[in-house]
Amino acid sequence: MGHGTEPGRGKGRSLGRGIRARCVALLCAAATTVGGGVLLLGQATPAAADPIGSCTATKGAIVAVDFGDWGGGVVRGCDATPTTGYDLLHEAGFSTKGTEHDGDAFICRLGHAEFDSGKQYPTPDKEACKLTPPATAYWSYWIAPRGQDHWTYSPLGAMSQKPTKGSVEAWVFGGTDVGGTTGKPTFTPAEVRAGGGTDPGEQPPVVKPGKVDLAATHKWLKGRLTGGDHIAREEQPDHQATAQTALALAAAGGRSATLDKVKTYLAHHVEEAAYPQGTDKAPSPAGAALVSLVAASTEGDPRSFGGHDVAGDLAKSVCTQGGTPDCGVKGDFPGVGDVETQALAVLALRRAGVRVPADAVARLAAHQCEDGGFSPTLIGDGTTCVHSDRATTPYATMALKLAGGHKDAVARARKTLRKSQLPTGGFGAYPGMTTGDIIVTGRSAQALRLLGDAAYADAAASWLSRQQTKAGGFGFDEGATDPEIYPTWSAAVAGARTSLGKLTTKPSRPEPPVDPTDPPGPDPTDPPEPTNPPTTAPKPPWAAGEGPNLKKGTAYLTARSRLKRGDYYENVSGTGFADYGLTIDGAYALAATGTDNDALRGIVDFLDGKGKDGSTPGRTVNDWTGVGTSHAAGGSIGKVAVLAQAVGRDPRDFAGHDLIAALKKSVCKVKSQGADRSCAAKGAYRYAPSVFSQSLAVIAQLRAGQKTAAAAPVTYLRSLQKSTGAWPSLIPPTGDSEVDSTAMAAMALKLDKSPKSEKAVAKALKWIASKQLRGGGFPGASGNSVNSAALAVQGLSLDAPKYRTQIKKARKFLAGQQNSDGGFNVAASGQRGSDVRASTQALGGAIGTSFGTLVRDLDGTKPQPPTNPAGGPGGSGGSGGSPNGGGAPDIVTPGDGGSAAGDTPTGPLASTGVQVGGLALAAVALCFAGWRTLAVARRRTAVGGRP
Repeated sequence: MGHGTEPGRGKGRSLGRGIRARCVALLCAAATTVGGGVLLLGQATPAAADPIGSCTATKGAIVAVDFGDWGGGVVRGCDATPTTGYDLLHEAGFSTKGTEHDGDAFICRLGHAEFDSGKQYPTPDKEACKLTPPATAYWSYWIAPRGQDHWTYSPLGAMSQKPTKGSVEAWVFGGTDVGGTTGKPTFTPAEVRAGGGTDPGEQPPVVKPGKVDLAATHKWLKGRLTGGDHIAREEQPDHQATAQTALALAAAGGRSATLDKVKTYLAHHVEEAAYPQGTDKAPSPAGAALVSLVAASTEGDPRSFGGHDVAGDLAKSVCTQGGTPDCGVKGDFPGVGDVETQALAVLALRRAGVRVPADAVARLAAHQCEDGGFSPTLIGDGTTCVHSDRATTPYATMALKLAGGHKDAVARARKTLRKSQLPTGGFGAYPGMTTGDIIVTGRSAQALRLLGDAAYADAAASWLSRQQTKAGGFGFDEGATDPEIYPTWSAAVAGARTSLGKLTTKPSRPEPPVDPTDPPGPDPTDPPEPTNPPTTAPKPPWAAGEGPNLKKGTAYLTARSRLKRGDYYENVSGTGFADYGLTIDGAYALAATGTDNDALRGIVDFLDGKGKDGSTPGRTVNDWTGVGTSHAAGGSIGKVAVLAQAVGRDPRDFAGHDLIAALKKSVCKVKSQGADRSCAAKGAYRYAPSVFSQSLAVIAQLRAGQKTAAAAPVTYLRSLQKSTGAWPSLIPPTGDSEVDSTAMAAMALKLDKSPKSEKAVAKALKWIASKQLRGGGFPGASGNSVNSAALAVQGLSLDAPKYRTQIKKARKFLAGQQNSDGGFNVAASGQRGSDVRASTQALGGAIGTSFGTLVRDLDGTKPQPPTNPAGGPGGSGGSGGSPNGGGAPDIVTPGDGGSAAGDTPTGPLASTGVQVGGLALAAVALCFAGWRTLAVARRRTAVGGRP
């Protein structure tokens, strides 16, 4: 069989999770993660293949590779006991080769004895496999679990993807577009599946019965309250988290004195919770929806809560036309960028008995994907959903079920939910996962119960009972021992055998109703209000609660479990393979904050001294940039040079190279022709695949006083600006417009100071400001993105007096996304949990210092203790660690991410930076770890070590 493809491009990038979420999934699949131990380099040979007959419809997994580009057909193979997609290839008789830059972490060539005597393709004359192949010509990775009759682009790399029994996987050479809608296999899963497909969702899983200890959950939730009545972050009230906690308390304990206190608090603070822009403005869709749900679920009145018709105002706010900053499409709720909030708003209106505008319901239904699930982020009118999100789908399903009028969509979603359930009763975060996720399981159990599938919901609740921690709360992942408030919300409702569509309280004992206007007295059983320890870190440019906690954020980034030996972050945890792009991002953050100059010096000394990582053979930062070789990448060289400039090192003699001379040499004189993909255009830098790469290199040259040498790159960068003021993400440019890339380009052009560049910067900042969402965040590949908000702050700070209000709101948004361990979420919606990549961007970006002016004096610091040069995976030592070490595991949540030391692998997330012409190499890192990603977080885009 042959196959057809439509070229597309992925992009890598350096700061910011901004490339399109889909883009991440695109290269992610090709980028395979290394599971642990030593990172293998070179060529992986096939094992003795299992006979094809060893795989059946319920046993083993099939992989099919299409060699049609070279005159061959589709070759199938079987693995009777599959472990990972990577092992499936080799157990099925295929051989693979990775790239010199990433090792086997990126499958660059494939071969099989049944075609051309096992010769691997593409051949060296077509693809050198030194850097990451472009998204127009690479091996894309597709999966179809048992019962699925269509292909899905794998959200994980082959080393993280775990084939399930009866599943089939495919590898196709060619191109994929940014949306992942092109380049699919031309054959169907049924044509290559063993024994044909079956529907595993026809019978609920048989599991050991179990019940969630709701009393323990209630007690644990109560202990999280500040002052006994609300949730606080950094001593500032978090009204939405307070409302979520109220719903969980209602489910876990019915009516109680604690719940009444929380209700009273919300009633007294309804304006802050639901009307943050003022009562004369439209309410916050998320805040109003949650407050309305609390009222409806606790015997209150959403039409009269705290003196406001919250539900009525929410209904009136629905967009009657699109095309405005707050209303992208008719039927949207203002400022909403994610489907989860759209669904909650519809659900809240239906629970309140308010007529739900038909346009809002239709808009929600339009986000159903081919597989029956729902997109995590809102898409354009007329655009087709490509990648569904398992945490969003339950909420969308419940909302459509209660709203009515979309029976077919609900039926498809129901089938998808049932098929997604694991034999254990849990639900994985994304297809192919064999372990359950607390949030997805809790939400899916609620949806199935509302749909009448009690047996499926009971199995899920039983699984949840076995995940409950001793303290009473729930962690994020299967087997977690440390409870977190975010997963406990959905688990409590599911554990109570109810759903947000039906939740209601019933008095457990006779007691008079509480007047919302009469605050109750203190509860002697309530814990004392927590206090933060004093900080000696430099005072940030914001009041308490209006920006992130710099000291805690720094401790998170420099913990020994993450910053290996105090020198670098790993690409894949446990491999010793350094992610140099992420490491430099961490250094940028430390330089911006000034909160741990000793740790910053440790990183700089390691890079400047050509320190080697713990991989075999050891790699230096020069191996990452390619400086001095034929594949030197301008964006990566620029990134290293900017760090040297920021800390007072000489970029003309850093890590043994003159980086400024290397940059000048990398400027393209003409556009590449034919198979040569090094130069996108005159004035571009060699192997610079994104606006981020171009911008970093321009900044480095201009900071070095190379205005003449940078003239052509500056002109090319300006030429990429759209009439709206925005920049695209990729080079060559695509039709997208991105906050992250626009902010980065503005920082670069600000240094040029020419009238043309000044005009371009002003236009860019105006466009960025127009994209701010109601809660202070900014839209990005992961939804309401932390990365995008941080970069927006840096960009808008180029004219801080004019954009003071927007900057303040964005910083407060970032503060709300900082977790107790000091790290940051990938996005406001989706799974919570700290992510190293998001944290580097959030911490440094919040300060507002441009990369064009970033300076940190390291005088007074001392060389850090020498580290073991062999290092090895998981090595420790150096200065970068906090005294307390790791802390809670990180959740790398989506396209927007990569895996860094200390991170728990979890689905594609947005990440940062790549190097060569094509998708950012570091997509690899992302792919290996992320939570659903493209996501969210969650399907977010990934670009591993930003160039």
